[in-house]
Order: sequence, then C-alpha cells, then structure tokens
Amino acid sequence: MDIKILGTGCKKCETLEMNTRQAVEALGIQAEIEKVKDFKEIASYGVLKTPGLVVDGKALISGKVPSVDEIKNLLGN
Repeated sequence: MDIKILGTGCKKCETLEMNTRQAVEALGIQAEIEKVKDFKEIASYGVLKTPGLVVDGKALISGKVPSVDEIKNLLGN
C-alpha cells in the first residue's frame, strides 16, 4: 500500500501523519508512507486544502484530520 501525507508541515499535517502511522500499525498492514510538501504535487491529486491523505493514488481525505479509527476504516476497506 502506498500512502502519501499531503501538506506543508503544519501541526494538522503532523497529526495526520501520526494518526496514519498508528492506524497502519494497528491494522498490521504493509505500507510505504511518504510526506509530500510540494504544492504542485499536492494539487495534482485534486487536493486544494491540506492536510490530505492519498492511498494508492486516490485522495481520500482533504482539509481535515481524521481520527485513528477513521483512518483504520478507510484503509481496511
């Protein structure tokens, strides 16, 4: 699984990364997690408001920080 955390490094972006890592660990799945800070690359996913969560090339979250359980639900489906 390829996961990208989109954002410039703000507190919300850091929280999204932390929650995502916790969700991946709790589910016991193999995932490559990458932080993306480049605005052009962020926009290429259709994300105009950060933070954003992209899984396997598909933007799932934009502009909010989901809980660990919400991320687990997204990744588990």
